[in-house]
Amino acid sequence: MSFPTRSSFSHLALLGLLSLVTFNSHAQTAPAAEPTPAQIRRWQHLDLQADGVPGISADKAYRELLGSRVPTPVLVAVIDSGIDTAHVDLKPVLWRNPKEVAGNGLDDDQNGYADDLRGWSFLGGPDGRNIAVETLEQTRIYAQYRSQFEGKTRQAVPKADRAKFDLYEQAKASYEKGKKDEERRLARYTEALTDNTATFERLKQALGVSRLDSALVHEAATRQPAVPEAGPVYAFMRRAGLASDEDALKALNAAIKRSRNRVEMSFNPDYNPRAIVGDNLQDLRQSHYGNADIQGPDATHGTHCAGIIGGLRGNGLGADGVAGDMVRIMGVRSTPSGDERDKDVANAIRYAVDNGAQVISMSFGKEFSPDKAVVDEAMKYAAQKNVLLVHAAGNSGLDVDKTPEYPSARSLNGKLIPNLLTVGASSRLNTSALAASFSNYGKQTVDVFAPGVDIYSSTPANTYASLSGTSMAAPVVAGVAAVLKSYFPQLTAVQLKQIIEQSATPYHTQVLRPGAKDMVDFATLSKSSGIVNLYEAVKLADKMTMVK
Repeated sequence: MSFPTRSSFSHLALLGLLSLVTFNSHAQTAPAAEPTPAQIRRWQHLDLQADGVPGISADKAYRELLGSRVPTPVLVAVIDSGIDTAHVDLKPVLWRNPKEVAGNGLDDDQNGYADDLRGWSFLGGPDGRNIAVETLEQTRIYAQYRSQFEGKTRQAVPKADRAKFDLYEQAKASYEKGKKDEERRLARYTEALTDNTATFERLKQALGVSRLDSALVHEAATRQPAVPEAGPVYAFMRRAGLASDEDALKALNAAIKRSRNRVEMSFNPDYNPRAIVGDNLQDLRQSHYGNADIQGPDATHGTHCAGIIGGLRGNGLGADGVAGDMVRIMGVRSTPSGDERDKDVANAIRYAVDNGAQVISMSFGKEFSPDKAVVDEAMKYAAQKNVLLVHAAGNSGLDVDKTPEYPSARSLNGKLIPNLLTVGASSRLNTSALAASFSNYGKQTVDVFAPGVDIYSSTPANTYASLSGTSMAAPVVAGVAAVLKSYFPQLTAVQLKQIIEQSATPYHTQVLRPGAKDMVDFATLSKSSGIVNLYEAVKLADKMTMVK
């Protein structure tokens, strides 16, 4: 699935809706002054020494190292939920298949995909329909084996079937726990809607207004005497980045819809939308299925990731991408709400590689991967074609050295995948919250951390929003890789990974271990010990290419 954003609120009953992290303001801070609101919206581009923010020093790199150089275009594939192809900040950088004639229903370039002008969707059908919500992998495993193993003990199962039985038991436990958790979450969201609606109505009546905006609520909270409830409401709105009560209720209703979809579909073993696609799920070698609709039913996640990489820089609109117009973005849709299928992921990677992608951004993951071998093969194919894969580490607060999420950094034979770069998420405060509370980590299998908290980027219908997750950190690194490849086209995928790792800025800040309460050295959370840094990466690429 597209990794969900994680959240934390203080009261007002909005539980886990938006992408926020509670920061500890009493821990060690960076030496420079607090950034301005305008800087905060693009904090990932800033520099620790110049701006007091542990960003990737992109502005510094462009200003001091890249201004006089001429880039060459780099094709980056975004394998995700879909991309809004009409977004004003993305439309100029979208890839166009030069050999395909738009809308004629023919496979002009004979690559097996008709009308793939901007990319391809492995979640669509030939009639134009698209999968919006899928089951989770544990739900699918439970559904597949329940008639065979339900009510049986391991000893009663033939030895030849015990590996399947073990998988079934693990998936069943995850399915049952996940379903109960989601049902409780839906109940909390529903209660929150009632509670917050009432709170907002009381405050509107007290102020004699029909709409609450943050400035109005702030004024009511600070004047004497202060209006009851204005203080907590303003604190919540400010922290959540909400402009009005309407925004808050809209976010809550959206969360209720997502949660209900998960209860009714993603955790439903009898739900199967795959008939829309019409492929043979048992044939893992089948690749020519789907449709050309790279936007799909909900392109929020993919559009946001694409904007982080290639949103136009300096145009005064929305947010700047790391690479901007030096990239072309190819959309490949394989990731619904729910869990992606291994077959689709493998085909998405192969499609991107075969159609010229040099970097692939992958912000998705799941707990089980029954057909991991085909994904490993696709990653190996990408390595043979010199393509770098950048993958989000995941949002479960886990040590993925011990508890892997998929696609994982190791292939089935236990070896690290050489062209796969796995990314954890960091925040804009060099404090105990530098490591995002939700981020997975691992000294062996997470390569670097990158900004992934409150990242402002494009969303559908020419809008913009701040989202959090390793889903946001991965495209930051994909953008860095694209910049390096653009200015140093001779670099191989393995060299790109090496440069990004070795040039990362090490941090020894004492941080809360993600998913836990103990303090650890930030450097212990990843292989590189640090946060990706474009400025240092360009300098290292210069040295590496000059030597050769």
